[in-house]
Amino acid sequence: MESGVKPLPDLEQKTVAKAHDKVDKKSSSTWFEVLTIFFRLGLTSFGGPVAHLGYFREEFVVKRKWIKDSSYADLVAMCQFLPGPASSQVGMGLGILRSGFPGALAAWIGFTLPSALVMILFALGITHMDLAAHGGWLHGLKIAAVAVVAQAVWGMAKSLCPDRNRATLAVLAAVLVVIWPTAIGQVVAILSGGLFGWKFLHIKEEKPGESFNTNISRRSGIFLLVIFAALLLLLPLLAAKSSTPILQIVDSFYRTGSLVFGGGHVVLPLLQAEVVPSGWLNNELFLAGYGAAQAVPGPLFTFAAYLGAAMEYGPSGWSGGTLAVVAVFLPSFLLVAGMLPLWDAFRVKPGAQSILRGVNAAVVGLLLAALYHPVWTSGILSAQDFSIGLAAFALLMFWKTAPWLVVMLAAVAGGLL
Repeated sequence: MESGVKPLPDLEQKTVAKAHDKVDKKSSSTWFEVLTIFFRLGLTSFGGPVAHLGYFREEFVVKRKWIKDSSYADLVAMCQFLPGPASSQVGMGLGILRSGFPGALAAWIGFTLPSALVMILFALGITHMDLAAHGGWLHGLKIAAVAVVAQAVWGMAKSLCPDRNRATLAVLAAVLVVIWPTAIGQVVAILSGGLFGWKFLHIKEEKPGESFNTNISRRSGIFLLVIFAALLLLLPLLAAKSSTPILQIVDSFYRTGSLVFGGGHVVLPLLQAEVVPSGWLNNELFLAGYGAAQAVPGPLFTFAAYLGAAMEYGPSGWSGGTLAVVAVFLPSFLLVAGMLPLWDAFRVKPGAQSILRGVNAAVVGLLLAALYHPVWTSGILSAQDFSIGLAAFALLMFWKTAPWLVVMLAAVAGGLL
């Protein structure tokens, strides 16, 4: 009798062990999948933050169907409220929704690594990139961004502004942001959209959006937000009392990443105020690096990697570049991971759905405004530019051509013309 029952616990243990192995393998394959996809996007996503949102939507909403269009718009809206690089934060959020904290880290590494490496290499000695950055091929990339953003506006408007009220709200939000082209204008547009939705967009037959499956508790989210605030308050105090270069660099770049509202280009005056007056880097090298940053794919915040590698203060080269780019992105990681579980609790409430309908329509308006400026105004300067942009848009919309291929073709066309 005893010999008949002894094998059962061993069998159960083996079954449990196999189950754990399967979960671990699935988790590993999931975050690795996130890493590889975002690495490819980091190699091919030209055009700036707004274009990145278009690339992300095409990859994860349309092609892979990881989340619905409405949920993607909710994520974009949340990141518009937060300081930092909106496109990178959306990428971190997508990584969290796919694979938790490892997914967020994989998304950030994959999307950031290609441009960070290029910027560090440029700082170490690529001397002619600033000249090439003004060539026709770069202008072709700007034209490709026009097509990508136009495709994103078209697709999101169809799903998020299906009626007259929401379409009008999107247009009004776009007008507001064009007239008031600041971070405050963007926040006012989103808040106004939410207020309009709360008052006028009660659509009973529309079901609430799907919940974000973050695997992060609200308590953990609050804890991460507390860490963000504590670092923002304590790092300047510690840096003021210490002469350690590493601590001062971390403080400067972390504070910059915490206070940038309105997109990646806003980081220019903030970082310049941190590194040029202090003598860490002269203004000529600063502007040369910023020019080179326009010619590489991925987030503009990787400009910090160039600064860290080129600065004459503290660690430089690879260690300095790595330190600076981690410090400037750390606030975004804490904010996105901290806000996602709280945002989810807000958005699934019935009253919140009306607010989010208005916010989503306003987000379409923000993209529409960005399509005009800076994307259109910097990309379409002649009839030839318009022709290239129209052809790129047709390839994306009607021929379903891969965005990276459209970008390459537009760059070649810009170089030739």
